[in-house]
Amino acid sequence: MIRTLLIRGMIAGLVAGLIGFGFARAFGEPSVARAIAFEEQHEQAQPAHQHDHEHADAAPGAAHSHDHGDEELVSRDTQAGLGLLTGVAVFGTALGGLFSLVFAFAYGRLGALRARGTSALLALLGFVSVAIVPFLKYPPNPPAVGNPDTIGPRTALFFGMVAISIAAAVFAVWLRRRMAARHDGWNATLIAVAAYIVVIVVAQVTLPHIDEVPADFSASLLWNFRLAAIGIQALIWATLGLVFGALAARELERPAVRRMATA
Repeated sequence: MIRTLLIRGMIAGLVAGLIGFGFARAFGEPSVARAIAFEEQHEQAQPAHQHDHEHADAAPGAAHSHDHGDEELVSRDTQAGLGLLTGVAVFGTALGGLFSLVFAFAYGRLGALRARGTSALLALLGFVSVAIVPFLKYPPNPPAVGNPDTIGPRTALFFGMVAISIAAAVFAVWLRRRMAARHDGWNATLIAVAAYIVVIVVAQVTLPHIDEVPADFSASLLWNFRLAAIGIQALIWATLGLVFGALAARELERPAVRRMATA
């Protein structure tokens, strides 16, 4: 059963990735292209004496390297086409596999929800905990935004926020089940949500703030890029929840329906 759900999850994830690619190609790539153009213009606007000063500071007799990004290992068209498709498809497939494993554990443990309802709820929880909450603290940036020297710490902080959010979501689900034994379902849900919010607020305040957006960078461009980024995530999670729910229902619920019809 787990193997079957895993395969169906990967299929659903691949479908979600392909749909996400279409959205990213249509709405995300224009912002990336504009950001790259801004970065190139910013580099060309640097005064020539800055480069002369850098060469003067070099050690005597040392060979100077003139690398201004003229040679690309991968062309921009490939990055925006095949590269983007491969990345989003692999991400969606892997996410679908993980999603199916979480579904296999949660199915039957979330009240009276059936396969479609369980899948939709898990997709909603995943979108909030994995996409929305980390986005609020460390939103993605287009090219030309961010110091390359801090990419390591910034990546670690982002994934740290993701881990905290997922752990808090798991704790909230556990707490809701415990509270349901003493309170009605509505109050138990409110308590669990409040506990999740408290943990996230503490994490958001405690973790360091990062703002490396250049002062002259277009605010509308930054907004459009981040809006497209969260839109891709929303589309992938929604597609994954709906498609996997339908596939899981066929696997888990139709046999029971056939047994009832036979009886």
